[in-house]
Amino acid sequence: MHNADLAFEKLGLTLPPAPKPLGVYKPYVIDGKYLYLSGHGPVQDDKSLIIGRIGSDMDMETGKLAARQVGLTMLSTIHSNLGSLSRIKRVIKVLGMVNCTSDFEKHPYIINGCSELFAAVWGEENGIGTRSAVGFGSLPDNIPVEIEALFELHE
Repeated sequence: MHNADLAFEKLGLTLPPAPKPLGVYKPYVIDGKYLYLSGHGPVQDDKSLIIGRIGSDMDMETGKLAARQVGLTMLSTIHSNLGSLSRIKRVIKVLGMVNCTSDFEKHPYIINGCSELFAAVWGEENGIGTRSAVGFGSLPDNIPVEIEALFELHE
């Protein structure tokens, strides 16, 4: 079995603090063998958010790094609530929302920042699921990326 915690350790990245809900929702719900994660934003190690719109405040590369930071934030929620990234069997679905200018068209490239992280943690077979990457006119607090996901858990 693929050890996701070990794979993450080898990446040399750190997990930011798991965010607390700022609205009326749960950060995650487990239903049988499925884990649903609410939309997450790019929380940094100091608990602050990365802010800005892609195409005006930041370029594509910075936006992709913001999406990776969202992925790290999601991993933090998983690790802090389930105890281990290895509880995840596979990624089923990712929805990536990009705060961008109306002429920006590279939404999938931005969300690759998160998808590539998940593939590195759980392997290409289990870390890559179905995905949508779409543009939005705004996101909460002017974050550049928000991502939600559905995972299958090991039974």
